[in-house]
Amino acid sequence: MEYTQLGRTGLVVSRLGLGTMNFGSHTSESDSHAMMDRALDLGINFFDTADIYGRKSGPGGTEALIGRWLGRGGGRRDKVVLATKVYGKISDWPNDRGLSARHIVRACDASLRRLGTDWIDVYQMHHVDRSTPWAEIWEAMGVLVTQGKVRYVGSCNFAGWHLSTAQAAAHERSLFGLVSEQCHYNLLTRYVELEVIPAASALGLGVLPWSPLHGGLLSGVLRRQAANATVRSTSDRVASDFERRSTAIAKYEDLCAELGQEPSAVALAWLLARPGVTAPLVGPRTMAQLNMSTQALSVEFDDTVLDRLDELFPPVGKGGPAPEAWAW
Repeated sequence: MEYTQLGRTGLVVSRLGLGTMNFGSHTSESDSHAMMDRALDLGINFFDTADIYGRKSGPGGTEALIGRWLGRGGGRRDKVVLATKVYGKISDWPNDRGLSARHIVRACDASLRRLGTDWIDVYQMHHVDRSTPWAEIWEAMGVLVTQGKVRYVGSCNFAGWHLSTAQAAAHERSLFGLVSEQCHYNLLTRYVELEVIPAASALGLGVLPWSPLHGGLLSGVLRRQAANATVRSTSDRVASDFERRSTAIAKYEDLCAELGQEPSAVALAWLLARPGVTAPLVGPRTMAQLNMSTQALSVEFDDTVLDRLDELFPPVGKGGPAPEAWAW
C-alpha cells in the first residue's frame, strides 16, 4: 500500500480508502467485518462512513456495525483513520438534520456511541447547509475539537466557493478549518476539475473521490452483461448514464483489455494519477471487489493512454481548471 498525508495535515492515510455505504445494506455484517479485516491486511487505513448509512438496520446502522467490529479489539481502532459524516435527515423532526450547532453536537455524540469510540478522526459535513451561518457551524465544530471528540473537519459535495467561504470563516475564528473535500469524481464525472479541485489544492485540502467506478459503469459492466452476471450499475441512479455513454464504455472496456488490466483498476489508477487526489474511496460489496481495487496501485499510464481516455470521456469544456476550460 502507498500512503500520503491528508491535505496540509500531518495525518497519514492510505492511497485507497474504504467506503462503507454497502455495509449492513447490501453486504452482511459478517462479510463487512471480514472486509474491514482484509482492508487492514492490505494496508488500507482510511475508513469512511456516515450516520445515514445502513438505514435498513435502523438509524446509524453502518456506524453501529463498524462499532461492533472495532469492539473486537486487536488494535483496530488505533490502526484506523475513521471518518464519518453529519447533515443527513435522522428523523422527521425538523432539528434532526442539517448543520445547526444543535444538530452537529447531538449527531456527533450519537455517532460516537454507535461507533464505540472516544473520537472521530475526520468529521465531515455531508452537504453544504445554505440556511446555517458559518459562524454557527464553526462554533460547534470548534467545541467538538476542543473536547477531543473530533480531530479534523472535512466537507463533502461542496462547490469551490463553498470551500473558500468555509476556510475564510474558520480562519476568522483562528481554527484550522477544513482538511478534506469528498466529491463525486471519476472518468464519467469530471465537473470538479473546473473549480473544486483547484480550490482544494490552493487551500490545502485532500481530495477524496466517491463513486470512483460510477456505480459500476467503469468496472466492466458490458462484460458482465455478456456473461449474464448481475449488473447493479443499471439501477435507476446510473441507468441514464449507461444508456447515454454505452458506446464510450464499450470502447473503454476494449482499451482495458488491450492494456491487460481490469476496468476497475484502470478507473482507480486514473484517479490516483490526477492532480490533487489523495485517495479514491472504494465501496466494495464483496471481498473480490475489495481485493481487485488494490491492482490500481500498480497500473501506470503513458501519455498516449491518457489521451485515449480523454477522448472517450472528455473533460468539461476544453479541460483543466476554470476559467481556461471555457475562456481564453
